[in-house]
Amino acid sequence: MAEAASAVPSDELLEWPKKDKRRLLHAVYRVGDLDRTIKFYTECFGMKLLRKRDIPEEKYSNAFLGFGPEETHFVVELTYSLYYGVDKYDIGTGFGHFAIATQDVYKMVEDIRAKGGIITREPAPVKGGTSVIAFVKDPDGYIFELIQRGPTPEPLCHVMLRVGDLEKSIKFYEKALGMKVVKRTDRPEYKYTIAMLGYAEEHETTVLEFTYNYGVTEYTKGNAYAQVAISTDDVYKSAEVVNLVTKELGGKITRQPGPIPGLNTKITSFLDPDGWKTVLVDNEDFLKELHKEED
Repeated sequence: MAEAASAVPSDELLEWPKKDKRRLLHAVYRVGDLDRTIKFYTECFGMKLLRKRDIPEEKYSNAFLGFGPEETHFVVELTYSLYYGVDKYDIGTGFGHFAIATQDVYKMVEDIRAKGGIITREPAPVKGGTSVIAFVKDPDGYIFELIQRGPTPEPLCHVMLRVGDLEKSIKFYEKALGMKVVKRTDRPEYKYTIAMLGYAEEHETTVLEFTYNYGVTEYTKGNAYAQVAISTDDVYKSAEVVNLVTKELGGKITRQPGPIPGLNTKITSFLDPDGWKTVLVDNEDFLKELHKEED
């Protein structure tokens, strides 16, 4: 398959992401106490624990939580290291926040406060707009934006990352991943611009929010936030596209396409021009992996 893809003319190859069957699957990040975070997310955010697994040979455990089944919803994958003493991670300055849409931000904030949660921004309209938002901090220091919004099929609605060149990031995600800009907001008075990119409108599915702060070109990545995963029908062809785009815009393939030993799920991974990591996962293999764990 990889050999066949490499023989495809580049213009034709760049059309592949637009035709591919893709969606954001999950975000992966590290936590210092898995049970504590599960308790916080289920009790404060109303998420469901979808699956949990221990991988002692690799010395880690992980848990998947979200607002619906993984077959149809974006979820978070929490990773906990079993090495003694690893109970805190550096989030860095580049990772921004996760966002949850709710029909009543005020009530959600009061519920979180009553359960001991830390509110870092009280509910109020966003500066220069009418959308009501709030910010809360989870036990590991990850920030969650709460956004007041009507009923939505995907409450876990975006992941915000800071970038040093917004135009380059937009071009990269459009060409390498087939995403489209669904919203762009310029705030010169506050010296930042944001762009939302995804595979459907932001009220319909999870999107990535890229923030550019005027004059800031580099951020620290830390070791807490890891990556997002996106589905594809062909990891080999998708890797060829990414490889082609990295030659123009920067970034690099970090794992050549192929099956994960033991799981046999085919993946490929890469870094974007800012160093943010994405893993592309074979659609069929992903569903097989889910159903295998259910058996």
